[in-house]
Amino acid sequence: MTSRAEIDVRPITEAEFPDWNRALNTGFLQEPVVAEEQLRARRHQFVPGRLLGAFDAGRCVATFRSFAQEVTAVGGAPVPADAISNVTVSPTHRRRGLLGRMMARDLAAARERGDVVATLIAAEYPIYGRYGFGPATTMTEWSVDVPRAGLDPRRAGPADGGRIDLVDGEDVRKLGPELHDRLRRGQPGAVSRNEVWWRVRTGALRFEKEWTEPFFAVYRSAAGEVEGMAAYRADDHWGDAKQPLNTATVQWLIGTTPAAERALWLYLCSIDWITRVRSGWRAPDDLLPHLLPDPRAATIVTQADWLWVRILDVVRALEARTYGAPGTLVLEVVDPGGPAGGRWRLEASAEGASCTATAEGADLVLGAGELATLWLGDESAVRLAALGRVREERAGAARMADALLRTSRRPWCPDMF
Repeated sequence: MTSRAEIDVRPITEAEFPDWNRALNTGFLQEPVVAEEQLRARRHQFVPGRLLGAFDAGRCVATFRSFAQEVTAVGGAPVPADAISNVTVSPTHRRRGLLGRMMARDLAAARERGDVVATLIAAEYPIYGRYGFGPATTMTEWSVDVPRAGLDPRRAGPADGGRIDLVDGEDVRKLGPELHDRLRRGQPGAVSRNEVWWRVRTGALRFEKEWTEPFFAVYRSAAGEVEGMAAYRADDHWGDAKQPLNTATVQWLIGTTPAAERALWLYLCSIDWITRVRSGWRAPDDLLPHLLPDPRAATIVTQADWLWVRILDVVRALEARTYGAPGTLVLEVVDPGGPAGGRWRLEASAEGASCTATAEGADLVLGAGELATLWLGDESAVRLAALGRVREERAGAARMADALLRTSRRPWCPDMF
């Protein structure tokens, strides 16, 4: 067995990209051989220095990719982030510290670049807490029983004077980026989408062998402004009595106004032959169930943690967001060997916030992962204290933290990356 020291962890070269992709597919239990067409498409994600590999005797056995991203803080400020994806270790090389070495190298580079946080979507819950990440948003997926929903089958189009049009991928690439930018400016937890994202989701770039063109629906307000967009696919299932029992599965849906969300969901639930709608990954307080005459027609099929965050710069992270009330809180963050460790005085007001290192006594003691979990306002410090993950040094400090940090609507990350 090769020793840990003999396995080389480093940025890959462009010539090593095919071998890196073979290792990536192996780690995700997909066909190891990547066709040339898919390799050409995936090369759009190659950024020198941002793709790491672990090499044993010249063969790639672990993969790691990061890329530039912005995540929206509470209040709407875009925060520079190190987005982490494509993390795999081949089954022959597990438990040798390869992920730890790749993560340490990437996070050190992120701090050097000036990134405030790192982000990822965790395939498995237990892995990333050891690196200072904490779950910062939750997602919920609903399945809507359309016949039970109680919608009026005579309804034709939005009731607010707007309209819904079906468009093609080229239209989505033209209209989508600006629409999404408007959404993410007001949605804590939302992340930026680059040109590659739009090309992949509309079939202009095909990372995988199989591609099925979805339907694209656009909502325009009565004034003609694009305020919402959805991509969905439908299956072809008929019951024994020659009855269509098809399911529409939403790939993604964004709306910058409640009217746009309402119009798109009611459109999806009114398509002929569709008897079930799968919502895709939504915010846990999404409007969807209560847009239906019978909210019980929408049942939760998945609910889980989603966006994970690692705080790299405590001062900039806490100063970037707004707060629900004025107040002062001293946080002692435990982050052995990490960048978030220390004691920090947070002063919040309507004019903004300041965060400074301090020698004052702590009000709350918490780990770096718990700080990340609280940063976007989705979790309760009182709840974390009850779980033993936050310790109050001053009575009432957890309740004060909730008054400062929690948000009226829950944060949401619409994207998988």
